[in-house]
Amino acid sequence: MDASPRSFRRRVAVLAPLIALLAACTGTTPTTSPSVVPTATPAPQTATPEPRPSRAYPLTLTDDEGTDLTLPAEPRRIVSLTPGETEILYRIGLGDRVVGKVEDIANFPPEAKDVPVVATFNGVDAEKIVSLDPDLVIAGGNGGTPPDAIDKLRSLGLPVLVVYAATVDDVLADIELTGKAAGAPDAAADLAASMRAGFDQVQAATRDLPKPRVFYETGNEPALYGVADDSFVASMIELAGATPITTGSATVWEEPVEKLIAADPEIILLGDAAYGVSPEDVAKRPGWKTMTAVKADAIEPVDDIVITRPGPRLLDGLRQLVSALHPDAVLPGASPAASPASGATTPAPTY
Repeated sequence: MDASPRSFRRRVAVLAPLIALLAACTGTTPTTSPSVVPTATPAPQTATPEPRPSRAYPLTLTDDEGTDLTLPAEPRRIVSLTPGETEILYRIGLGDRVVGKVEDIANFPPEAKDVPVVATFNGVDAEKIVSLDPDLVIAGGNGGTPPDAIDKLRSLGLPVLVVYAATVDDVLADIELTGKAAGAPDAAADLAASMRAGFDQVQAATRDLPKPRVFYETGNEPALYGVADDSFVASMIELAGATPITTGSATVWEEPVEKLIAADPEIILLGDAAYGVSPEDVAKRPGWKTMTAVKADAIEPVDDIVITRPGPRLLDGLRQLVSALHPDAVLPGASPAASPASGATTPAPTY
């Protein structure tokens, strides 16, 4: 990315310029009757289905950056360099194969707490990764894992699969890609299909709801940051039944205050709320009192990690967005998702 918020980058333990990836709100006009959002019953978030054996190896795959990777045999020792990938691997029953991971401020899933940390906000420890003798490393694209670290790992002969989901559809595709590479293609396909059905149901239920103008704040230091055009977060807001106010660029996340005031958001969602940003502080910002959202006291915190982390809990994040944007909507079957660690001082991107 051309610009990345410091407070937004802080949310993942690896240097990443995006979204966090990069953890309810009022202010919309209630519909005449509560809107019911049907949802598929999600599988338990920490369930570990037994992966079915795959005989597809040797296997050649193309990752999200267009790089071909050939795996001679089914991986038994996997390093995950994004929190989302760690969640996916555990969810599809491969948690016992994860021998190294990126630091995760959310500490999810709990079963991964004792896995050695091989990457943090300060960088990737290539020597430590090599010492773990992995036969698959899964890294984050678009800066989620520093490109020079990816190059170094490959130069050392390690097989690296790079994933980067720019849209919700890409998240589901990456779940399937991870399953194919790691040896649980059927479990991954089942998870993606279940999530896709849930997304389709929510999208159908929000299609005819009012579409309020929404500013999703991803950071506020050293400047103000929102969401880029055609980005993953923007697509989540659209699926939840709203019109995202974006930066006007597909790569820049910095939001000019003057542009935001002119766009006049009806709702402001604080993705950085877990890191000390309060609705009261936002309302006091110079010039913000003219915005409809501030006048209506429609400034609410949301769980940014669940909403923006590309992984198995993303459907829960979408349901939370629907509740925030359309508080009269009824969300049967929605399950609460884990919140970001309280008191955290270094928010990190979700990728």
